Amino acid sequence: MKSIKDKKPTFELWEVLVITLVSSVIMGLSTGYVAYRSNTKYVNTGNEYINELVKSYNNITANYYDNIDEKSLVDAAINGMLNYLGDPYTTYLDKTNTNLLTDALAGTYEGIGIEVSKNDNNEIEVKTVFDDTPSSEAGLLVGDVILKINEEDVTTKTTTDAVAIIKSSKSSNIKLQIKRNEEIKDIDVVRKELYLPVVSSELLNQNDKNIGYIVVDKFSETVFEQFSKELNKLEKNSLDGLIIDLRNNTGGFLVGATKMAELFLEKGKVIYSLQSKLDNEVTKDETDEKRDYKVYILVNKSSASASEILAAALKYSYGAKLVGTTTYGKGKVQKTSKLSDGTMYKYTSAKWLTPNGDCIDGIGLSPDLNVELSEEYANNMTKENDNQLQMALYEIVK
Repeated sequence: MKSIKDKKPTFELWEVLVITLVSSVIMGLSTGYVAYRSNTKYVNTGNEYINELVKSYNNITANYYDNIDEKSLVDAAINGMLNYLGDPYTTYLDKTNTNLLTDALAGTYEGIGIEVSKNDNNEIEVKTVFDDTPSSEAGLLVGDVILKINEEDVTTKTTTDAVAIIKSSKSSNIKLQIKRNEEIKDIDVVRKELYLPVVSSELLNQNDKNIGYIVVDKFSETVFEQFSKELNKLEKNSLDGLIIDLRNNTGGFLVGATKMAELFLEKGKVIYSLQSKLDNEVTKDETDEKRDYKVYILVNKSSASASEILAAALKYSYGAKLVGTTTYGKGKVQKTSKLSDGTMYKYTSAKWLTPNGDCIDGIGLSPDLNVELSEEYANNMTKENDNQLQMALYEIVK
């Protein structure tokens, strides 16, 4: 509901000047002159602008009438400097958001290698058992219902509570009691450091041709290791082509995209270039490894940053084709700097250019085959009705 405000009076310019003058005289007579020179000492940093900043900080902390949280004051100063730049990618992150970003891009985690969720009976059920993890080695299966963790009943707990018990256990030996087809079983699992899964793959067969399909969710710290592992597994089947799905991948670490591109490009081919304040640095493939089969990349409006760097490198320096819709258009790269209190700020350090020298910031990469995702199946997407994926498959086998 909109609030109703009183109509404010308006004044002519001469009236404003008279009111201001009279007010100044009255204030001077009634309150006297209360400002005074601060005795605060200042440190000369050798930079006149930093000197002004330090002088202001010292003045405020020494002479402001009320108590001041100095940490918050510094945070506000840093935030103010970043806001002045007017760059949406240059921001200050408090401790909570710093941890969220760090965790989101972390390449590893302490766990047993499963995903769980509540089933229709409100039980904690195993939904995914990741390959080559303690859970897969121990024989845990999708559909198993977890009843106890380390002798603690979890039947009335949330999935978050259950995961917390595993993570907070002082011992790395985790004892699970599970129900499988009404049979109660005890399974011992060893918690250890695992890759945070961001890459998955599947071998598709179309018209008697083997086509690899790799989905990359995020460019985490371990994305290259995971991608390389899945690619090698697929290539044992003599691939006729590869589809890389970067849809809804908003990016992450640049080094992951760079190393993934090097798996395909010929030595000496341009991956990208960075245009900073100081110079224009060109990054080329320096490895002897390369591929020569067809590559199609699925993209959409949420494919951004490192996703666009990889897609552009493979499009212009390898000959890959993009299928889907125009990408987000984030043509800048950021660096981060952590502060001693656990907070962080990230700032744009350069624009990145495609191998043909274009900056796509605010523009995005246009697909070679523009295919809008079918809205009819948006809430029930399968590989069979995914028309973007099906278009890529058709192009490879035709």
